Amino acid sequence: MSDFVLRGGTVVFPDRAPARHDILVVGHKIAAVLAPGAAVPPGTPEHSAAGLHVFPGLIDAHVHFGFGTKITEYTTETAYAAQGGIATILGYFLNNEAYADVYKREQEYARARCHVDYGFHFSTANELHIKELGKYVSDYGVTSFKYFMNFKGEEGRYLGLDGTDDGFFWDLLGESARVGKPIIVCHTENIEIVNRTRARVQAAGGKTLKDWSACKPAITESEPALRAMYFAERAGARVYFPHISSRLALDEVRKWRKRYDQVWIETCPHYLTHTEDSDLSGIGKANPPFRSKDDQDAIWEAVFDGTIDLIASDHSARRRVIKDKPLWLAAQGFPGIAAILPVLLSEGYHKRKLPLQRICQLLATGPAKIFDLEPVKGRIAPGADADFTVVDLNKERKFVPAEMGSEADYSLYENQVLKGWPVKTIVRGVTVMDNGKIVGPGGHGKYLWRRIGQPPVLGKLS
Repeated sequence: MSDFVLRGGTVVFPDRAPARHDILVVGHKIAAVLAPGAAVPPGTPEHSAAGLHVFPGLIDAHVHFGFGTKITEYTTETAYAAQGGIATILGYFLNNEAYADVYKREQEYARARCHVDYGFHFSTANELHIKELGKYVSDYGVTSFKYFMNFKGEEGRYLGLDGTDDGFFWDLLGESARVGKPIIVCHTENIEIVNRTRARVQAAGGKTLKDWSACKPAITESEPALRAMYFAERAGARVYFPHISSRLALDEVRKWRKRYDQVWIETCPHYLTHTEDSDLSGIGKANPPFRSKDDQDAIWEAVFDGTIDLIASDHSARRRVIKDKPLWLAAQGFPGIAAILPVLLSEGYHKRKLPLQRICQLLATGPAKIFDLEPVKGRIAPGADADFTVVDLNKERKFVPAEMGSEADYSLYENQVLKGWPVKTIVRGVTVMDNGKIVGPGGHGKYLWRRIGQPPVLGKLS
């Protein structure tokens, strides 16, 4: 498909109730949102979405590359994304050198293999990254940069990085403010407290996910968030907190936003569905950890009341062999892209009456606005890319990893029946997933060269 009219679907908008519309696509763009049955140019192919809901193409703003098999992971993990109704992904990279070679190498891999459109976040880990921040924005189209607040001093050097401190963070925020305010994505973790609590938990023989949670109590997430917001306010920078998992952190962000609103929050599906009491051992090891039922309730409250700005997967294509181990030996992280929408539909829309327009905000409008993808992505309106996630709200399907595209051979939701599934993913007018199957080879996905406060440029590489 490229030029066509999508007939009979119920379109999901972020700011009003879903409504029946036909959608005219011309030249890979949305040309018009029409009344049902409206006339279109003669000869325009028609495709039916009768009985289905049509979301803007969904966006997963938190994907990790480098944990699968190099080169092929752009094929496998973007296929997995498309199977979950995701039309755009933003992937993180962590590097201790300048990003010129990393960017070039990853583009060579990605541009020939991605099924969906993609962009990058760069992580900042040394003085060179601060010095080149403006260059990364202007020369590579990257407008978001991650800072790990836990990679301090010896902890950073242990991981093969230079090791940072609050002075580094302060300079990073200042440079961000100076070069146009790209988003600084802050992994909030007080590693000094974590190291002490972890030593005690291990010495006591801890081996469960509740013990893993005890190593990283909520204060280790909330205290760095407070520090980051204070620094950002003083520096005039913008900050974003990924994978927020605790009531304490949410409460602190709510209070701070009353004095400084340049703060955004993400959570992940697994914090909505799993707690520290989940019987998953190493499979469920994540950072931040699964927390208490009260924390889970708080996350759901924040999803409903608008405190949380978006939901993303924190996907990493780790295989079962490095996960299904005793707690202390298991790797952190797991696959998640394909589960985002089915989880929100099954657990949110069907079980808790989460409005569809709120899901649209969390998975389309929100990430597009925060990460410089609008007005091209995240909306169904004339001029936007013809990205659609077509959904059968009543489709029940068991989550079977062997039927999915990821290199990761397991899922937190393995063999669970979820209600509400994407049945078609369309990227710029081209169907890349139909009824769970990938249509066509990789390489359709284009790089999104992002610009602060401006529409992204599609396909530009350098």
